[in-house]
Amino acid sequence: MPKVALYNMEGASVGEIELKDEVFGVEVNKDALYQVVRMQQANKRQGTQSALTRAEVRGGGAKPWRQKGTGRARHGSIRSPIWIKGGVVFAPKPRDYSYTVPKKIRRLALKSALSSKVENNTIIVMDSLELPEAKTREMVKVLKNLRVEDKALLVIPGKNETVERAARNLPNVKLTYVNTLNVLDILKYNRFIITQDAVRLVEEVYA
Repeated sequence: MPKVALYNMEGASVGEIELKDEVFGVEVNKDALYQVVRMQQANKRQGTQSALTRAEVRGGGAKPWRQKGTGRARHGSIRSPIWIKGGVVFAPKPRDYSYTVPKKIRRLALKSALSSKVENNTIIVMDSLELPEAKTREMVKVLKNLRVEDKALLVIPGKNETVERAARNLPNVKLTYVNTLNVLDILKYNRFIITQDAVRLVEEVYA
């Protein structure tokens, strides 16, 4: 079982915590990570792009000039794709880009993402996170104590309005809960900060 240091809000090490191999010690599967990240990004697409084909562009009902005798090229409509203001060939239309990958691959990808944080020593486990008041300065103080200066994902077990309000104005910090934890967020943020209770919940769900 991998062991990592356990920190308090003052940034001091208060011991160690054992993480389950089934969740935090698996071999990183890059293919599973790729599949799930690609799926998440595709599912976030709005798919609202749209352009007009030659059949939908207004005008162009009459032939612009007669077929023969003018010395110019033959044309049947001013809304042909080769004309300015003409229609678009194979015009994009609104569509749904979302799709799913098998549940086993999604679980493997999440475990791989968590294990990569342990492997790269970018995980910080806190014994607890209870702020005295819902102020941004309180969260800044905690991050400074933990020596976190880059982008960080903060994971807590469940709803905590005080922590949520203290963290929401920090541009490089994203707060998430165990039940909304996902691969894209884990890989996107350089540091992975998680409370001890949240670790146990993640292990309970995915072990």
